[in-house]
Amino acid sequence: MMRRLSARRGDDSGMALVLVIGVCSVLTIAIVAGIALAVGSMRKSRADQDWSGAIAAAYAGIEEYQSRLANDTSYFQYGNPAATFSKTSKVALPSGGSTNPAFGIGTAGTWATIPGSGGAASYRYEVDTSAYAASGTIKLRSTGRAGGDTRSIVADLKQSGFIDFLYFTDYEIQDPANSGKSEATCAKYAWAGRPGGLSGNQCSEIAFGSNDVVDGPAHSNDVMRICDATFKGPVTTAYNPASGRKFAARNSSWTSCAGATFTLPNSPAYSPVIGMPATNSELRREVRSDLPGEVPRPGCLYTGPTTITFSSNGNMTVRSPWTKATNVAGSPATSGTAPAACGTVGTGSNGLGSAGGATFKVPEYNVVYVQNVPTVTSDPNYWASAALPSGLKCTGVGTSGVGNGIGYPAANEVAPSTTSYGCRNGDAFVSGTLAGQLTVAAENYIYAVGDITYKDVENDLLGLIGNNAVWVWNPVDSGKKALLGSNRTIKAAILSVAHTFQVQNYDKGDNRGTLNVYGAIAQKFRGIVRSGSNGYAKSYIYDDRFRYTAPPKFLSPVTTTYGVSLWVEVDKVFDESGGYR
Repeated sequence: MMRRLSARRGDDSGMALVLVIGVCSVLTIAIVAGIALAVGSMRKSRADQDWSGAIAAAYAGIEEYQSRLANDTSYFQYGNPAATFSKTSKVALPSGGSTNPAFGIGTAGTWATIPGSGGAASYRYEVDTSAYAASGTIKLRSTGRAGGDTRSIVADLKQSGFIDFLYFTDYEIQDPANSGKSEATCAKYAWAGRPGGLSGNQCSEIAFGSNDVVDGPAHSNDVMRICDATFKGPVTTAYNPASGRKFAARNSSWTSCAGATFTLPNSPAYSPVIGMPATNSELRREVRSDLPGEVPRPGCLYTGPTTITFSSNGNMTVRSPWTKATNVAGSPATSGTAPAACGTVGTGSNGLGSAGGATFKVPEYNVVYVQNVPTVTSDPNYWASAALPSGLKCTGVGTSGVGNGIGYPAANEVAPSTTSYGCRNGDAFVSGTLAGQLTVAAENYIYAVGDITYKDVENDLLGLIGNNAVWVWNPVDSGKKALLGSNRTIKAAILSVAHTFQVQNYDKGDNRGTLNVYGAIAQKFRGIVRSGSNGYAKSYIYDDRFRYTAPPKFLSPVTTTYGVSLWVEVDKVFDESGGYR
């Protein structure tokens, strides 16, 4: 019995061992599977973390480059000329203490480490400045690296400037040169001590009225006086926000009014003062032939009163009798040339000095600068004070007399003042249909003497920059009757650096219809467009293309920042070792 019992116990023990081994095997498999799943999840989590970290590092590179531009607006000149993205750009590596590790390329090249990452995240970037001269846009390709992964993005960086606004004004008063007020006294912001301040109108302050519709972003460094006007875009002003007031609601009688319409909430909002440049003389260097590294393709220089008429076939006709050299060398100029691309000088057939002017192709993506007749004998465009170009009849040479010899004043026109059409002034008289991209700048006035339009509203761009006023030509006769038909259209980015954008004879000629501006307007002082039943009604529409591009070499504020107008992720440029993929 006992043996049998012993035999039975031996058999049970064998079965238990099998059972234990089986259970242990299942548990082992479960544990291994759990460990494998955990390790896999950790790996996936780490991969996801590296993937996200790499794009964050790439964005950090964009922001770091923007900060460098903010501290040094000329930083666009730096980059790695050996980088594939920079092959069409004139860039050089910064040296000495300015060395930037983010310009590294290849497996032996450097990366910039993101602070606080312990070296786990870094970036490098490549610069494309090939479009900078034409549109003020810099392309930056930034690659971020985190762990074992890299990702790349391309961003378009555009200068913040006057053309970010449909309407920009430094001072909300009439130009003292036109109002007769003292500029020394009145060229102050209302919130900073202008006579009358917010409680009086001693400096010819101009108000927005019930017929005014501003369909785009607007900014004023001054206090905006608004009654009934409608603003369809964002409105900002440098009016001190500590006052708790956003704008001055007073009418022409300087009594309180209401009814202003702001489409967007929180308008007007505070924004700091945007500084105006002192002159547009910076653009004069764009017609110099002795700066090949900085100005590889000079524009065209014209001297004295100059008419510019655009044609939809891509040509323009220029009449400029005083012009001898259309490119110059030196500052001040000491020599010059006359390349065919800017028209043939002289009075011969198709010459700049002939009655019909010279016709030639628009200098694409470039600048035309119209200067006063030089008084320095060493200047290649110098004329003696008593001299006149051949065939030119001009009243008041060397005096303040009226008449420039190229058609202004027009027949039966009474000139607004004795300084309107100076014979030796750097005035540009512009009209026609532009096919191309061009900026026209004048040392003195720019006159829009007819409609100025685009052949292709998607691709053509025009900048008009007057050192002094930009006038909408509106001639009247001795009976104050208008000599032109009604309505005017101007498609351009318009900037008056030292004065105003204004309708000539705004208080004469009866109702002139509508002034249609498609583009942007920036001016130091407010210009008057309508007075009572005279002048034009306004229809101003913002050219949305100015959010990401600009007319060639258009002026920027004295303090410049860069914003990202577009960015997109692209295929990764470098692998984790730093080599190009």
